[in-house]
Amino acid sequence: MSGPSNGPDREPEEPGGPTVRATGWVELVVIVLGVGLGSYLLVRNVVPVVPVWAGALLYGVAAADLYIAQLVRSRLSRGEVGWGPGRIHPIAVARAVALAKASAYLGAVALGFFGGTLVFLLTEGASLTATHADRPGAWIGAAGAVLLLAAALWLERCCRTPDDPDDQPADTSPA
Repeated sequence: MSGPSNGPDREPEEPGGPTVRATGWVELVVIVLGVGLGSYLLVRNVVPVVPVWAGALLYGVAAADLYIAQLVRSRLSRGEVGWGPGRIHPIAVARAVALAKASAYLGAVALGFFGGTLVFLLTEGASLTATHADRPGAWIGAAGAVLLLAAALWLERCCRTPDDPDDQPADTSPA
């Protein structure tokens, strides 16, 4: 066997190899709504304690994403990509993209969890005095999840190469 062959129903690979596609809004919304619904249904039966520090980790990851985004964006804009001091290696940019995608999914899951918990605490749980102490933790976690989601999407945006098709204006000249 000499290697993978493209069957009749398979498209040929791109010349530079497969590419990573941008994280889709639809899949993130589906994750947030699905986890939110599951969290709401679970919390209705078992009211968990939501400490104030529960979402604190999300702020740290969001700060790291924003720092890496600034670093990658400045190096890419100055063309400092490749080997050598003061340059960013293309593999490091690929790792940043992987971090951005993972952070986006983590942010979506966390937003669903804290959002579903918060909906319960503000609706059905409002009559329970024991749940009043859980509201600040749910708010802090939901805000951290939104911040992480935004930072992850910004990091992913900063990792795009200048010749990405999404960044190029459409050719509107007549053929």
